[in-house]
Amino acid sequence: MGGLFDVTKINGMILQNRFVRSATWEGLATVDGYVTERLTDFMVNLAKGGVGLIITGHAYIVPEGIAAPNQLGLYSDRHMMSLKGMIERVHDAGGKIGVQISHGGRYALKSADSVRLGPSTMEGRGEVQCRAMEVAEIVDVVTKFKEAAGRAKAAGADAVQIHAAHGYLLSQFLSPYFNRREDEYGRDVKGRAKILIDVVRAIRKEVGEGFPILVKLNSQDYLEGGYTVEDMLEVASMLEEASTDAIELSGGNHVAGVYGEFFPARKRTKDKSGNTPYYLEEAKRYKSRISVPLMLVGGIRSFDWAERLISEGISDYVSLSRPLIREPGLIKRWASGDREDSGCISDNGCFRPALEGEGVRCVVP
Repeated sequence: MGGLFDVTKINGMILQNRFVRSATWEGLATVDGYVTERLTDFMVNLAKGGVGLIITGHAYIVPEGIAAPNQLGLYSDRHMMSLKGMIERVHDAGGKIGVQISHGGRYALKSADSVRLGPSTMEGRGEVQCRAMEVAEIVDVVTKFKEAAGRAKAAGADAVQIHAAHGYLLSQFLSPYFNRREDEYGRDVKGRAKILIDVVRAIRKEVGEGFPILVKLNSQDYLEGGYTVEDMLEVASMLEEASTDAIELSGGNHVAGVYGEFFPARKRTKDKSGNTPYYLEEAKRYKSRISVPLMLVGGIRSFDWAERLISEGISDYVSLSRPLIREPGLIKRWASGDREDSGCISDNGCFRPALEGEGVRCVVP
């Protein structure tokens, strides 16, 4: 299969190793979604630290799609110009960077005069959590994803990633737990996936054949009546047909977090190192049926596991999130021969500073 430090190519994008910085909300943009010097420095440190491909935290495609404070935005040309300087700095540091784009859907931040959008109307906690989107609104969202991807390319990004995981809007459409529609955007897995496939095809027309389009996809929802592994395999097959260049496999969503754990896969049997990848079995099933290159994220904390994922053909790329918050230079350290595990303990304490307006950072001494 090859090694972790092989040079690889995804639709013309040449990567110096198989490590990916998985998109993570940094909380370092301005309140209006513009790039700051701190966010730029954050990305440059990852490039200097040896990450093969950096994927930004999700950038919202419309103002009402923002999902977190100080989140990166990409709904206007002004954001494109803001982004351009950061991308140039990453390139100067020898890195490659893709931009993740998203719409919060039910999990968008809610203002006093706004109603969140979703595939179906859902109520909870004594209020409407989201209302069902009209077909015209769905078509408009597809257009907004396309335009945001065009801005990412114009700003110099090496790739774009569509966020269709973790219970945000496109993920909600994929899940029968959230999507109870009886029109062409619901009913069965093909209908539930229509908006995502439309987004991929619209972006392909916008950016051309030679620009990498990536998709972040749930392996499953971990919700009764939700999106399953079989659904994932069917959606991945559709994405393959729609010219997707790589799929990053994750799992879980916010509702699962309320009624259990956001990442229930953590409870699975672990090896002696205590850090078995969360979605290992789902990745094996994916690789048995889908030829689109796979990026696997979740619970990967050791060089040994990263190497095994590649050497055994379980995944094509290794995605890391919180370990790179703890240690931005982790990949460079591993490449130097120091193979000690990441010091990340997966406590999610790194997001507390971001919620307080300081930006994401490790708080463990």
